[in-house]
Amino acid sequence: MDTQPDIRPFRIDIPQIQLDDLTARLANTRWPDELPGVGWDRGVPLAYLKDLADYWRSGYDWRVQEASLNQHPQYRTVIDGQRLHFLHIRSPEAQATPLILLHGWPGGFLDFLDVIGPLSDPGSHGGDPADAFHLVIPSLPGFGFSTPLAGPGMGGARMAGVLTQLMSRLGYDRYGVQGYDTGSWVAPEMGKQDPERVMGVHLNAMITFPIGAEGEMDALTEVEQRRWQRMQNFNDGYLQCNSKRPQTVTYALHDSPVGQLAWIVEKFKELTDPEDGLPEESIDRDRILTDVSLYWLTGTSGSAAQIYYEEISANAWAETGDSGGGAEAESWGENGGDWAATARGTVPTGVLVSTHDVTIRPWAERDHNVVHWTELGRGGHFLAMEAPDLLADDVRRFFRKVR
Repeated sequence: MDTQPDIRPFRIDIPQIQLDDLTARLANTRWPDELPGVGWDRGVPLAYLKDLADYWRSGYDWRVQEASLNQHPQYRTVIDGQRLHFLHIRSPEAQATPLILLHGWPGGFLDFLDVIGPLSDPGSHGGDPADAFHLVIPSLPGFGFSTPLAGPGMGGARMAGVLTQLMSRLGYDRYGVQGYDTGSWVAPEMGKQDPERVMGVHLNAMITFPIGAEGEMDALTEVEQRRWQRMQNFNDGYLQCNSKRPQTVTYALHDSPVGQLAWIVEKFKELTDPEDGLPEESIDRDRILTDVSLYWLTGTSGSAAQIYYEEISANAWAETGDSGGGAEAESWGENGGDWAATARGTVPTGVLVSTHDVTIRPWAERDHNVVHWTELGRGGHFLAMEAPDLLADDVRRFFRKVR
C-alpha cells in the first residue's frame, strides 16, 4: 500500500556541504560572557553549552544516526498541499492494530524510536503478540521533513485533517492515535474529525485548563492544586517567543547552531526527570543532538514554532491582549482557540501522567471521554525517550480496552 503513486519512499541523505557548514559554524562560535555563580537560573550555563557544542562538532557522528534512521521505512506524500514525511512500520502480526504516534516540540518523529520494536513486535520483546500495532509515525507539518508549511493556518485542527487523510490513504479503516505535547492537541482533534474510524486516543504530557466555570477549582486535590500552581509559574519565555514572534526568533536560531542547541537543550533540562539532573542523565546525549541536528539540518526552527502562533496568539491572546506572567494559562482556557476544548470529545480516551506533567483530571474529563487514567511515579515530559517501557505498557493496556 506504500508504493501507490502518491506515496513515495524516502531516505534521509543530508548533503555533506551542510555537515561541513555546521562544523565550521560550531568552530567559529562567538561565545558571550555570563554572570558568575548563576547556574541554570538564567539560562543554559556557558561551560555546559561549550562542552556540548564541542562534542557536537568533534564527537557526534550524524552519518551514524542517519544510517540508523534509514533502517526504518520512510515515505513522503502531499495532502491538501502539505508535504508530509512519515515512518510506516508494519507489524509481523497480520491482525495488528493500526496506531499513529504524534510527537511534540522540540521533538520529532525520532522521539518514538525506542517504542517501535515493543509496540510493533511485542512477541520479540517479551510481550503478547495480540498487543501488536502497525505504526505510522509522521513528522508533524512544519517539523523535520514535513516542510515547507503549506501556508498560514496550520493549527492543530488542520494538522488533524491532514493526518486523518493520511490514515485513509494508507488503507486503515479503524485505528488508534497516541500523542504527547503538540501531539496531545492534535490527537483529540483527529478523534473529533474521524470518530467512526478512531477507536481510541491515548495522551501523555497533556495540558488541561480552567474555563472559568463556577467551582472548578474547589474539587482539586492537593496534587492537582500543585500542578496548577506549577503551570502558572512555569518559565514560558520560549512559548512567548514562539507564539508571538516566531519569525523574528527564527533568524537567530536559523543562523547559529549553538543558538539552536541552547534553545532546545534548555527544554530537555527543564522537562526531564529528575528536574535537578542534566538532560543526558535522562536521555542519551546522541539522541538529544540528533533531535537538535534534525531541526538545524532541515532549517525548521521557524516553521515548527508556527504551531504556537496558530494555537495561542491567533486565538486566545489575540482576543485578550494578556501576556503577563502565568496569566496566559488562564487565557488559554477561558478564551478559546484549539487549546481549549469547544466540544467534549466522544472517542474513548486514555491519559498517562508522568511525574513532570501538569494534567488535571477533572478538567481532562470535562473535555474528553476519559476511560483510562494512569499516574506514574517516574518519567518526565519526553516519556517515549526517558521511559519507553512505561509508555509502551500503558498504550497496550489502554487499547486492550477499546479495540
